[in-house]
Amino acid sequence: MIKARIYVTLKPGVLDPQGDAVRKSAHVLGYRQVEDIRIGKFIELNWEGDDPAAALEHIAKLSDQLLANPVIEDYRVELVEGA
Repeated sequence: MIKARIYVTLKPGVLDPQGDAVRKSAHVLGYRQVEDIRIGKFIELNWEGDDPAAALEHIAKLSDQLLANPVIEDYRVELVEGA
């Protein structure tokens, strides 16, 4: 089995209203040093198989088709060894 971690983030220049709301709330709580917050997604999945190259290819395709919106989001896939 292969464990993968997928990080999905908004592309630069895409507005992040959720991040802006969290930044404003941080300021209300007294954390004025917070300048910017970008909210993303973290996905962890287990892939059946033992070929890391094939797993990476398929998980990247899955990320592009389902886990991220490639119009406004970027994603990065990491395979975790020894998991």
